[in-house]
Formats: sequence, C-alpha cells, structure tokens
Amino acid sequence: MASTLHVALYHPAVLPVRGYGGTERVVVWLARGLAALGHRVTVLALPGSNLAEATTIPIDPTEAFRPGGARLEAHLPPGLDIVHAHVPLAEPPVSVPFWWTFHGTGAPGRIFPSSTIGLSAHHAARHGLARWVHNGLDPAEYRFSTGTRQHDLFLGRLHSVKGWRLAVAGARRTGRRLVVAGGWRPSLRRGLRFVGKVDGARKAALLAEAGCLWMPAQWDEPFGLTTIEAMASGVPVLGTRRGALPEVITPASGAMGDTLDELVALRPGLDALDPEGVRANVLERFTHLHMARAYEAIYRNEKREA
Repeated sequence: MASTLHVALYHPAVLPVRGYGGTERVVVWLARGLAALGHRVTVLALPGSNLAEATTIPIDPTEAFRPGGARLEAHLPPGLDIVHAHVPLAEPPVSVPFWWTFHGTGAPGRIFPSSTIGLSAHHAARHGLARWVHNGLDPAEYRFSTGTRQHDLFLGRLHSVKGWRLAVAGARRTGRRLVVAGGWRPSLRRGLRFVGKVDGARKAALLAEAGCLWMPAQWDEPFGLTTIEAMASGVPVLGTRRGALPEVITPASGAMGDTLDELVALRPGLDALDPEGVRANVLERFTHLHMARAYEAIYRNEKREA
C-alpha cells in the first residue's frame, strides 16, 4: 500500500472563495481530492479560510503576495512531504520538495523553473514545461438536469480574447436567447440578458438551465475551467480550436469551429447530444479525484528522486 503524503497547498486568498474565483476553486477541489485519497492536507491561505478537508494555516496578508521562500517556510508545519504553490514565489522553500502550478498565460519564451506544472498539454508545450495536469472539479457542486433548457450561456470576462461578441452574434443568428455572466457590462442588445459576475451557486443554477455554453476563445486558453463546469451540468460546449480546448471538448460533449459561420452551423447539432454523455466526459476525465491522482503521481516521483 502506498504511503500517505502530507501536502501543503499555498494560495493567498480566503478559501473557499466567497464569490467566483477559478484558481481558488481548483485549490479547494485539489485539497478535497487529496484528502479523499487518504492524504493529509494543510492549506496555507489568508485569514478567514476554513476547509473541512484540510488543516488551514493563516498567512499574514502583508506577506501573502510573492513571498520569499524563507518567509513561507516559517509557516510550514513539521513533517511535510510536498509544498505545492498556486502562485509564483520569489524563491521556493528549501527544506521541502516544491511544486508550482502556473494558472496563467503569457508570451512564449518566458523561462520557468523546473518545478512549474502546466494546466494542459498545449499550455505546457507553449511554455516549455515538462509536466502538466488538467484541472478537475467536484461534480457534486453542479446541478445535472435533463429538463428543458431555457437559454444559451456565456461565462467569463467581457474581453475580446474571450470572444464574447462572437457568442452574442452567434446566439442572435441561431435565434437563441443568450445569458451573459461576467465582469464589465456590455451595451444591452435584444435577446441578451446580462447578469454580471456570479458566484458558484448562481453559476450552477444558470448552467442547469442552459442549452449550450459558448466558448469562442480568441486566445490560447490554458485550460478553460468553464468548459468542464458546463459539462458537469450536462451542457455541451461550443468552442474554437484554441489552446487547450481541443483537449477538453469531445464530439460527445460539444463541438468546435474556427469561424463564426462554423459555430453557427454547429449549434443546432448540440441539441441532439445526450446530457448524460456530456457529463460523462467530466466524470471519466476531469473530476477532482482525477486531478488529485495526477498531482499525487508527480509528488511521489519527486520523493523518489529526492
């Protein structure tokens, strides 16, 4: 039987997050997954954090942003096997094996330390990383429904790289009512409902009523967490072939195109997809347990090489 690991996860936020924060939710799901696998989990986060799955250690907010390894090391409990950060550190701790998951993006050519883990094969290749782990979620947090779908949905920042204008134009051309949930209010258009930023519960409710998630990314998505959130709700995803999306979207869980015309042509076919089959893509590949097992393999390999 494999030995139990003591893993410290570091992220300078209040966990669980009160509103919506993608990285914050992934850290909580990872803690939950590691604990479910039998590991001991300590989470170092901002004061006010409290996770049922882990021991929480508060970090002084004045030291929380890019702390030096020595300052973080002062907070580490004894007996750790791994420190796993989810933000960059000025320098890593030296007393314990260390990993950092890069949750962002940037220009190719940036030099990363060998301890960096990407979010997808594309993300890792783009940034020259040797390792990557797909994000995973806890399906229990999402409402699966096979009932009538009331609207299509766009989730994300209203920024050109997210392709929100393509989603609005595509929904209008297909005659679908579109709900837009994200930061920055657009000019109101007929057939468009803007609900602003949403927390996890509100998002789950919107997804439970959605017929399709529009994901017409115009940049190289490192992963695309909203894709698996939609699929966990039985909602197919209509996306572009950018970044990691081809790794996530399958013919049973959505469709991909390169242009607005292609996306519009593909949209009617999504209504024929079985919601159970859409959700299966997450249950078989993208749960918090899949993510935890993948990180566990990296942690154990580090211990073997240490």
